[in-house]
Amino acid sequence: MRIRNLREQIPDLRTTRVSRMSWTDVRRSIPNALTIVRFAAIPVFVWLYLDAGEGAAWGAGLFFAGASLTDQVDGYLARRWHVESRFGTIADPLADRLMIGTAVVLMAATGRIPVLAAAIVLARDLALVLGYKLLAPRGLELEVTFLGKVATWILYAALGFLLVTREGTTWPLVILWIGIVLALAAGVQYALRVREAFGREAGTGSEKKLSS
Repeated sequence: MRIRNLREQIPDLRTTRVSRMSWTDVRRSIPNALTIVRFAAIPVFVWLYLDAGEGAAWGAGLFFAGASLTDQVDGYLARRWHVESRFGTIADPLADRLMIGTAVVLMAATGRIPVLAAAIVLARDLALVLGYKLLAPRGLELEVTFLGKVATWILYAALGFLLVTREGTTWPLVILWIGIVLALAAGVQYALRVREAFGREAGTGSEKKLSS
């Protein structure tokens, strides 16, 4: 009789423990899961864009808009629930760079945007990646600035409009160039922060040498 009672109680104890832990675990994983979804969305976007041919790529455009929406949602949830992680800090902007980079390469190759615009966006993103490679081994990190976020939003919007309008439509290109100018300004901002970070590191190293 006692053995049967214990067997009946064990599942209840396990269920209670899982129910207490699950919501915390779910909140911690949702922002990172949305970031991973953006990575997985890139090949689907490529297929939708190429399948659309020369006309307005509504499927790719809506899919691209959905990806940009997840960019806003995952960051908001991470801050709202105080579940920011090192993975999210690195992967979230990287997912943005890859999605936008893929879009500009495809659209430049098919004549939807000027090659120069695509080259500027790719060069700026490459500089950011190299900057991270320089900072990470030194234990230094750069947070995404507000200007950088605004530039990303405008680039997402411009590319989305270009996807769903006829080739040669002028006003989405104007928005694209505005986004590129803001992205370059954000790049300068990041460069200044990198210089400041290296300056602080050099100053700290000098103080350690003097104290020794």
